[in-house]
Amino acid sequence: MRSTLTVSWIACLALFGCNKQQPTNKTVKNADAPRTSTNIPPLHPTNIVSQAIASKDHTTLVAAIKAVNYVTSVAASGPLTVFAPTNSAFEQLPAGTVETLLKPENHEKLRNILKYHVTTSALKMSYFVDGQNLAMANGEKVKITVKDGKVTIGGANILASSPASNGMLHIIDKVLLPPGK
Repeated sequence: MRSTLTVSWIACLALFGCNKQQPTNKTVKNADAPRTSTNIPPLHPTNIVSQAIASKDHTTLVAAIKAVNYVTSVAASGPLTVFAPTNSAFEQLPAGTVETLLKPENHEKLRNILKYHVTTSALKMSYFVDGQNLAMANGEKVKITVKDGKVTIGGANILASSPASNGMLHIIDKVLLPPGK
């Protein structure tokens, strides 16, 4: 069990830690290259990121993922489980919180919050049991509660679930904030 958790933790670190882009002095000139203002690589149409991008209810989450260059990480082969807060979940945060977190000087805080919404494996609703502590990609644990057939994670209701080519996407109604945040 301990070795499985260690391997899972190392996989999370590799997945999220290797995505930092290093500056380069190389200049690439290609007049035929398409010019876009987004940092989205080609994505599998049914992966977690593609599903979030296609959802009008997840534009804030997508903006956060783009801001910290996590598109490729979350679109990776996985498997991953992502607990995706809706736009209305972000609106429940104190005024100005999202705007502040999107500023470059706060990207480490935003990365920590986003990682608190991700775990390894493709976890279906049937996996969750009352009182379970789920290890998240940022190294923290979050409590699962099951009551009358309804599942919550860290106090957020799981509203819907969608399998993805690289894992599982669970839609939640609150932003999960790591302990001490």
